[in-house]
Amino acid sequence: MKKFRKVLDGLTTSSPGVTIGSPSCGSAAGTPTAAPTPREIDVQETLVSENFQLCKTVRHGFPYQPTALAFDPVQKILAIGSRTGGVRILGRPGVDCYCQHESGAAVLQLQFLINEGALVTACADDTLHLWNLRQRRPAILHSLKFNRERITFCHLPFQSKWLYVGTERGNTHIVNIESFILSGYVIMWNKAIELSTKTHPGPVVHLSDSPKDEGKLLIGFESGTVVQWDLRVKKADFRIYYDEAIHSVSWHHEGKQFMCSHSDGSLTMWNLRNTTKPFQVTFPHGKIQKDGRKESCKPILKVEYKTSRNSEPFVIFSGGLSYDKAGRRPTLTIMHGKAITVLEMDYPIVEFMVLCETPYNNEVQEPYAVVVLLEKDLIVVDLTQSNFPVFENPYPMDVHESPVTCTAYFADCPPDIIPILYSIGAKHKKTGYSQKEWPITGGTWTLGSHTYPEIIITGHADGSIKFWDASAITLQMLYKLKTSKVFEKPKPGEGRAADLVEEDPFAVQMVSWCPQSRIFCVVGISAHIILYRFSKYDANTQIVSLEVRLQCEAEDVISPSENENNPCFSEPSSHSPQLHHQHPVSPGNRTPEGSKDSVPCLKVKDRVVRVPPGYQSELVIQLLWVDGEPPQQITSLDINSAYGLLAFGNCNGLAVVDYLQKTILLCMSTLDLYGASDPYQRLTRSPRRNRQSTSEFCMRGLSNFYSDSKKRIRTSYQSLTELTDNQQSIDMERSKSPTSVKGPGRKLSLPTDLKTDLDHVNGHCTSPTSQPCSAGKPRIPMGPEGPRLTRRGPGRPPFRKAQSAACMEISLPVSHTEGHASRRAMLQQLHGVTMYSHDEHHSAASYCWSERESRENSFSRSRSSSVSSIDRDTKEAITTLQFGESYGRKSDALPTPCLWVGTSLGVALLIPMSIPTDQEERMEEPVTIGPSGAVQMLKGSVLRFGFLDCMGGIIQSPYEVWKDPNAPEDPDRPRRRKLVHFSPSSSQDAYGEGHLAVVCSERQAKIFLMPSQSCLYVHNITESSFVLRADVVSVSNSVCLACFCANGHVMTLSLPSLRPLMDVNYLPLTDMRIARTFCFTNGGQALYLSSPTEIQRITYSQEMCDNLQEMLGELFTPIETPEAQNRGFLKGFFGGNAQTFDREELFGEAAAGKASRSLAQHIPGQGGMEGMKVAASGVVGDLARARIALDERGQRLGELEERTALMMTSAETFSKHAHELMLKCKDKKWYQF
Repeated sequence: MKKFRKVLDGLTTSSPGVTIGSPSCGSAAGTPTAAPTPREIDVQETLVSENFQLCKTVRHGFPYQPTALAFDPVQKILAIGSRTGGVRILGRPGVDCYCQHESGAAVLQLQFLINEGALVTACADDTLHLWNLRQRRPAILHSLKFNRERITFCHLPFQSKWLYVGTERGNTHIVNIESFILSGYVIMWNKAIELSTKTHPGPVVHLSDSPKDEGKLLIGFESGTVVQWDLRVKKADFRIYYDEAIHSVSWHHEGKQFMCSHSDGSLTMWNLRNTTKPFQVTFPHGKIQKDGRKESCKPILKVEYKTSRNSEPFVIFSGGLSYDKAGRRPTLTIMHGKAITVLEMDYPIVEFMVLCETPYNNEVQEPYAVVVLLEKDLIVVDLTQSNFPVFENPYPMDVHESPVTCTAYFADCPPDIIPILYSIGAKHKKTGYSQKEWPITGGTWTLGSHTYPEIIITGHADGSIKFWDASAITLQMLYKLKTSKVFEKPKPGEGRAADLVEEDPFAVQMVSWCPQSRIFCVVGISAHIILYRFSKYDANTQIVSLEVRLQCEAEDVISPSENENNPCFSEPSSHSPQLHHQHPVSPGNRTPEGSKDSVPCLKVKDRVVRVPPGYQSELVIQLLWVDGEPPQQITSLDINSAYGLLAFGNCNGLAVVDYLQKTILLCMSTLDLYGASDPYQRLTRSPRRNRQSTSEFCMRGLSNFYSDSKKRIRTSYQSLTELTDNQQSIDMERSKSPTSVKGPGRKLSLPTDLKTDLDHVNGHCTSPTSQPCSAGKPRIPMGPEGPRLTRRGPGRPPFRKAQSAACMEISLPVSHTEGHASRRAMLQQLHGVTMYSHDEHHSAASYCWSERESRENSFSRSRSSSVSSIDRDTKEAITTLQFGESYGRKSDALPTPCLWVGTSLGVALLIPMSIPTDQEERMEEPVTIGPSGAVQMLKGSVLRFGFLDCMGGIIQSPYEVWKDPNAPEDPDRPRRRKLVHFSPSSSQDAYGEGHLAVVCSERQAKIFLMPSQSCLYVHNITESSFVLRADVVSVSNSVCLACFCANGHVMTLSLPSLRPLMDVNYLPLTDMRIARTFCFTNGGQALYLSSPTEIQRITYSQEMCDNLQEMLGELFTPIETPEAQNRGFLKGFFGGNAQTFDREELFGEAAAGKASRSLAQHIPGQGGMEGMKVAASGVVGDLARARIALDERGQRLGELEERTALMMTSAETFSKHAHELMLKCKDKKWYQF
């Protein structure tokens, strides 16, 4: 425990990390200012480096790009392999484990060692891995790398330690599972086929041992050749040659016949008595055409032939549909006797597997379910019911039901919120599922002792919002909200707005949620904000709609109306805002193409609608088209239920809405917010000659604006949702030309002096890496009849030269200021978690990390204080907002409601507000806002604000206690608002008035003492990169600043001293999805979208890492292996007993010799040691290790005892039969035998 003291003696003390020339802290002008009275700030910081450790906790969602499937019928656990080398192992709900191969090679096949707690994976890099599942975090025990052959198929017989491996050359190798060493026994392809065969049989596509005799191995080659190989005598029993390629083979359990599926959509049945031709050939989906020929069918990729005691056998296969029916969905066909059932799937089938009662392949199988792995879903079909219903999936496999566009993470929520959301959501659950229990029930999981309510919110491309219960490292959906129900359905091709967001007009960009008051706010791509209140009752409601018009016209005083959820990129007006219902469109506001002006993108339902219990829309705020240009995205949002206010900002400025009175309080450009306190000197621009050519060129360049914008939106969308979401090649191409302009639809190569004009004809800055434009001081126009740009309305102020260089591509020579500006728009998106955009420079795909890093390895973008005029960087966006109790001016004696505003130029503004305290006055009297508060400076875009009291404790934002708005009113108890305030001075009388403000930017963090506005601590977070996410979070009963940088580093800093506590190079930022969805929360946790379908949760708390072992589920539980059925004396005597086959005698080194060393390389794994280390890291490590050892020892002793008893019984039976035989033959003569 350290005690930090800092005496304010009139000058702000700089930390060692402060660089010379960085903006000063202090007053609005940037000059350090002394505190009114020097005094000490005593904060006892309890956090040390030992409190932090970074590790992954759990991964939720559907495995991205699945490739393989396996099931352990005894342990009842399921494994799914993926194209990126991941393996997900699933058991009962709560048992969910993710493993990753270091090589990243695709998983081709999975094989469980049934009831042994181990898993074999075959990867595309021709390596076999053995995973130990007897520990909570599986690890690799052995690996075997094939050097000269490609692995195509693997088979591991039940209760065998020898793995058969087929290769692309047609050879079959045998691997000892215990030692992971290759046997010298090899079945060469040229030995398996006849010598007279002239062609190679192709790769091995199937391997299986005969149910009748384990000494017979059935080998299927791709060309259509099937060979049964006698392992004892090392020769083929029979060979089958068929003229269609084979995809799979399945045995009848008696071992007398088998079925093959072929590439022509046929199924063939073969009898071992006559292998010259199949005794049955069927085309399940092939009909006879008029000319008598069979119609061609697609290949049947897999077939399973399963028998049942009480019914006809099941034949289940995928594929085989006729080619003539285009557009049909993928199918799974179930043939049960004469009945054929075709199940249509939503996605292509990757793999399926029939679940049976017995693990023995020579017994009646009794199938009860079939697991179907699709490209984007996992379903299980109930085979015990005639209509084949599906089971309700208990895993959160539908995170990606619609592509995830934003995330939010809330830990330590009010305990009553989860049950309420669940009860509301349960009313809307789907029906028609199987009534039986989910069949994958393996493993054990218990609720840990270190749990608290956690909620994850995901926003989606279709406008839906999902609330998930994330407590105890599980994930279960609670409630789904559809924001699209607020609007009328857009008609196809209706206007330009429909063109821009044709498929996803309701996509969610940002959410803001207050769990205490249950106020919920959604920002959508179509420039709309929806405010929701929660109610347990249904209601009939009329949705209030407000519209906002943002522009700056000196002659036409058209004030912006309504709140600007996604404030326009057109220039904001500093005039007093008004509600906009209908604005006359003057000729100067029309575009050459049409009159798209003062129209929102979507139409709100204007009738009374019936809303169910749950979140009910109260207010919709929409931005309007201005001069033919669409409204643009917003970059920041905050809502406060105690104040009844909602604030949002974008590149143009700031808007504040009173959602209680449904009015706009403030709508100003960023520049106007400063007043006389502007920290930058903004230079105007002299008129430029020869403007006519620019205007004409711009009009031609904008002719395809809308169609191209639509393509950009789809590109951005695909970069997050498609299977191949690598946009680097596109990004590299887009950033080659040093003077190319990112237009809304296409890249235009222009002279530098024409760039600014084109950009602002479009109404916004079009560079993908610079901030959008803000309104500035008008320059001198050329004249009433001069070559003015056609799109500029009458009296709209021209634009400054200061915008010229900042609109260029990032391949321009990078100076400090310009480099700093050239990532503005990207950070603006990241902070807002925006994923879609109307124009290209807001597209996620328009920023290339590798290109940026190769061009500017040092990331040195500090803004030098010597550059007082920012003539290359005047586009200033609002990047973060925060309501809270603070001191708007140095002279304030008491805290008042304030709005903290952070901008892309590193400026922190403090706007005080006056809010009526009486409830009746609050609903009628206006809220006054005076944007003349403090101004502070930081390096880089401001990302986050936080507030601490002078004892170092976090100050929460005030909120309103939730009351159901639709509850029946009690006349004796009138409904009143109950507010909860956290005043900075409520618990610190000994320390006097004031509080600490934490301000974090993309490069720097500062601590200010309020109301003196003195800078106490400064820390330069990174010099070589920049911060993408930052948040003030509570960890281990204390508070810290957590940061995630673009170079993949996760850092924590102590508060208030900003002392580095942790810096881990965790995650190289490979795509923009991670940057957009990464978010911190309390309790030392964070999450991000690791793929389009998966959510990865991590922790940076040592305490949680220590307790993680007990929170994770056990994959392996000791279960007695089912006994094989008694086959009977005669059947076993005459039918050939497979138990007499000794693989060790055939495949062991003594008989088969050693395999060639060059064929495969054995790589020992660290699984056992890692497992012990992981177990030992927990508090109960020793006990867990001892318990596992005892369980395994007890299991082995139990098995030994059972085998001994079985041997004794067998010996007694044999003795009895021998004695009877002796008595029977004792008196017989030799000739009587």
